[in-house]
Amino acid sequence: MASNSSEARIDTASRIILATPKSIYQAMTDSEAVLSWRHPKGMTARFERFDPRPNGGYRMTLFYPEELRGLGKSQPDRDIVEGRFIELTPYERIVEDVAFESAGPQFAGTMRITTTLNTVSDGTKVTVSCENVPAGIRAEVHAEGLASTLKNLALFIE
Repeated sequence: MASNSSEARIDTASRIILATPKSIYQAMTDSEAVLSWRHPKGMTARFERFDPRPNGGYRMTLFYPEELRGLGKSQPDRDIVEGRFIELTPYERIVEDVAFESAGPQFAGTMRITTTLNTVSDGTKVTVSCENVPAGIRAEVHAEGLASTLKNLALFIE
């Protein structure tokens, strides 16, 4: 679901994953695990650093496949993301501030990503909410990417 305000757009996605909040939280705070599932389908990723603690952060590069070359925000074939962990509440919630390295003003600003983990009868409902989404990220493309990432997480952990 996406709001229509270009100033403060919020995109959200959720999925029920057949795992405990503890298992999901661990998969979200281990760098090798994150590299296995976080990138959308077709992309690959690499961390230059990853420090999962409050005020810790990461620098991640997401690589586009050849057929999507030219879509990158940082360079034609990649997105470079600087992230900072704002809050890590074990097994419940992770809040990150992320910014894309880009010369394009349409990708400027800091996006806040809040991931909540809620126990439900058949697993954990994982909800990702992205606030202040840069205008250059089309809502439908972002929705597709969020859904792909949640599917990857489910496939990784179930």
